[in-house]
Amino acid sequence: MSDLRDVTERRRYEQGFADADGVMRCVWADYADRVNGRAILHVEAEPQLRGTGASGRFMQSLADHARKEAIKLVPVCGYAAAWFRRHPNEADLLASPA
Repeated sequence: MSDLRDVTERRRYEQGFADADGVMRCVWADYADRVNGRAILHVEAEPQLRGTGASGRFMQSLADHARKEAIKLVPVCGYAAAWFRRHPNEADLLASPA
């Protein structure tokens, strides 16, 4: 697993994870800055990582990053919204409605 990166020129977070063959693959989340926080528009994993739990580990890294940087999040993506519902201990990271 690599560290979470904020690729600002692409407006996305990326993180690498090894697939079953040990090849580094990527999970990413596209984002947009809004008045009330950073909207997570879409979370996606390369096909070789699907079903491995990499996306959940990515979301935890993203939550940890947001907490460290004092960024409030707006989960627009269905996967991100579901992840936050399953992790109510991270609800303090969610932005208030604008």
